[in-house]
Amino acid sequence: MQASTAVNLKPNLKADPNWLARRRWARAGWVYFMLILFSFVFIGPLLMGTISSLKTNPDEYPPRIFFEQLRPANWVSAFQLGTAGGGDGFLGGFRPGAKINFDVSYLVPQGITPTAPEVSVPKRRAGAGAGAFAATDYAADYAVLEPLKQTALVPANMPDGKPGQKVTYQITVNYPQNAKNLNDPTKPAPIMDRVPLDINSPNEHVYTSATLDPTRLERIFAPIASRPYPYPRVQSYDNLAPGVIGYVFRNYTRVFKETRSITTGQSLFFNWVINSFLFVILRIASTIVLASMAGYAMARLNFPFKNAFFVFVIFTMTVPGQVTFISNYLVLKDGIWGLSKLWGQQSLLNSIVGLWLIGLVGAGAVFLMKQFFETLPRELEESAKIDGASTTQTFWRVIMPLAGPALGALVITTAQGAWNEYFWALVVLANPQDIYTLPIGLNSFNRFYGSTGDYGLILAGAVFSALPVIILFIVFQRYFVEGVAFSGSKE
Repeated sequence: MQASTAVNLKPNLKADPNWLARRRWARAGWVYFMLILFSFVFIGPLLMGTISSLKTNPDEYPPRIFFEQLRPANWVSAFQLGTAGGGDGFLGGFRPGAKINFDVSYLVPQGITPTAPEVSVPKRRAGAGAGAFAATDYAADYAVLEPLKQTALVPANMPDGKPGQKVTYQITVNYPQNAKNLNDPTKPAPIMDRVPLDINSPNEHVYTSATLDPTRLERIFAPIASRPYPYPRVQSYDNLAPGVIGYVFRNYTRVFKETRSITTGQSLFFNWVINSFLFVILRIASTIVLASMAGYAMARLNFPFKNAFFVFVIFTMTVPGQVTFISNYLVLKDGIWGLSKLWGQQSLLNSIVGLWLIGLVGAGAVFLMKQFFETLPRELEESAKIDGASTTQTFWRVIMPLAGPALGALVITTAQGAWNEYFWALVVLANPQDIYTLPIGLNSFNRFYGSTGDYGLILAGAVFSALPVIILFIVFQRYFVEGVAFSGSKE
C-alpha cells in the first residue's frame, strides 16, 4: 500500500499579523500610487495649462512653477498701483487725477556714478487679434512723467560678490485732472485700461528689484570676463497699474478685452460663450425630449418593424459625421423646406439654429434611454392604466420622474458633445466671427496669437472652455454613474 504524500497543516497555524498588516499597506500603497499616476496623466495637462495661462510667457524654458504672478508681494503692489492709477485695486486702470509712484532699484559697481534711467510711456497696442485694429486711446497721450528722484543709495555687493552700491529711484506718472480729450475736447478725458511703461537703465546698472516685477526683461547683456553675470537694459511693463486681478489673471482679462469685433466693437469671446451656451441648451432640450420619447416607444410600445427600426438606430451610431456633412450642408443651404424664412434668411447656414437642427438627437441617446426604460418594472405602467391614465400621461407623470439617473447621464454626454462640437460647427459657421461657438473661436485665437507666440491668451481661452464641462460633470456625476449602471442592466 502506497504511503500518502499529503501534508497535514496544523489547525492552529495562523499567519503573522505583522506580515498581514504590511501586505495590506503594500496593496493600499500600490492602489494610491496608481491613482496618483493616473491623475497626473489625465489632469496634469489641464493643471499645467492653467498654471501656464497665468504666465506672461508660457513658452519659457525651463518652465517655472513659482513665478511673478504667484508672489503675494506682487499682489499687494498690484492692488496699490491699481488703486493709485484707476481707483480700483482689483481691475486697475488709468483715469484723470491718477498719480502713480513707482520705485526701481539697481546695483552699480564701485567707481561708477549712479545715473537715472530713461523712462517712457510708449504707444503700445495690446495683443495681435482683431482688437489690435480697433480705435483706442493711448496713455502716452495723457500721461505726464515727473523728474526721477533718487530716494536711496546704500552699499551693496554686486552679483559676483564685488563691492558696489544699490541705488533706488522713484518714478511718478501723473494723469492731470484737467486733461482734455484729444479726439473731442468737449468730452472728458478717457479712462484707459492700462498704462505701459519702459525703463531703460544706464550702462552697467544691474536691475535688482522694483515695486512690481516687470512684464519683460529685454536687451539682456551676456556675461563677459570682467562682468561674469548678465543684466537687462530694459524693464518693460504692459500695465503699470494692473490691479490684483489684472496682474494675476492678466491673460483672462485680455480674452474679453482684446478680442473685439471690428464691426460692432463687442467682445467676441463673450459672444462665443453665449453662442455655445445657447447651442448646448437647444441640443439638451431636443435630446431629452426626443430621446426619451423614442427610447420609451422602443422599450414599451408595439409597432410594425420595431426591431428593424432599432437595428437601424444602432447602425447609424457607426456612421461618422464626415460621411453625411455634404448632404447636411446642402440641406441647410436650401433652408430645410423654407424653415429659414422664419428667421428672415435664405438659408440656415451661419446660424446657431442651423447648427442645432442637424443632429437634434443622437442614436446613442436613444439607445441609453431605451435600455434604462427596460429596467423599470411594468407594474408601474399597469397601475397607471388601472387608474385611467393614458400612455402619454403614464410617460410624463410616472416614467419620466423616475428617469432622473438616465437623464442626468444624458445631460452630461449631450452637453459635453455640444460644447466641444468642432467639425460640424466649422462647416456651418463660416462668418462673421460674431456667430462662432467657443471651439471655433479658440481656433481663430491660434491663427492670430499663435503666430506671434502669444500663447498665454490661447491657454486662458482653453481653460475657460474646459470649466463648464468640469462643473457640469461635478454636479451631475452621481446621475451619470447611476445612468450608466441602469442602462447596462436588464432584469
